[in-house]
Amino acid sequence: MELVGLISLNLSRNLLTRRITTEIGALRSLEVLDLSENQLSGGIPSSIALINSLNFLDLSNNNLSGIIPTGPQLSTFNATAYEGDPNLCGFPLPKKCPGETTQNPAVNRGGDLASIQETEDGFITPGFYVSVALGFVISFLGVFGTSLLNRSWRFSHFNFLNNVKDKLDATVVVNMARLRRQHQT
Repeated sequence: MELVGLISLNLSRNLLTRRITTEIGALRSLEVLDLSENQLSGGIPSSIALINSLNFLDLSNNNLSGIIPTGPQLSTFNATAYEGDPNLCGFPLPKKCPGETTQNPAVNRGGDLASIQETEDGFITPGFYVSVALGFVISFLGVFGTSLLNRSWRFSHFNFLNNVKDKLDATVVVNMARLRRQHQT
C-alpha cells in the first residue's frame, strides 16, 4: 500500500485469500483495480471510495460479503464489477441490504454523491434557463438599448470606444519600439 503512484493493479486469477486491506484507499492514483477470480472474503473496505481516479473495477467471483461502499467514483460501476459474490448487497446490485428501501446510493447510505444530488434537487430546470436568457436580454438592452435610443449617448459611447482603441494602439506601438531598441543593443 506504499505504492501511492500505482496506476494499475491486476491480481486476478491468483487464488488470493483473506480480506482486501483497509489501506487500499491510500492508492489514490489507481485507475484500474482487478481482483476478480480469487478467493477474497469479508467486506469491501470503505476506503476504496477515496480513490477518485478509479476508471475500472472488477471484484467479481470472490467470496465478498456485506454492503458495497458508495462514493462518486464507485457509483459509476455497474453490477458486473461485483457478480459472482452472492453475499454482497446494495447499489448497483439488485439485492437490497437489510433495512434498505431504495436503490439510490445518494439516499441509501448518505454517500458523498454531490454530482448525483445536484441533478436530483432540481437546481437546473427549464425555468433556470429562461431566467438566464431573460437576464442576458435585459442587461444587453440596458447597456446598448440606451445607445440606440438616445443620439447623444450613442455618439459619446462610440467616441469613448474609439478613444480606448487609440490609447491601446499607441501603447502597443510605443512598447514595440522600446522592445526593438532594447533588442538591438
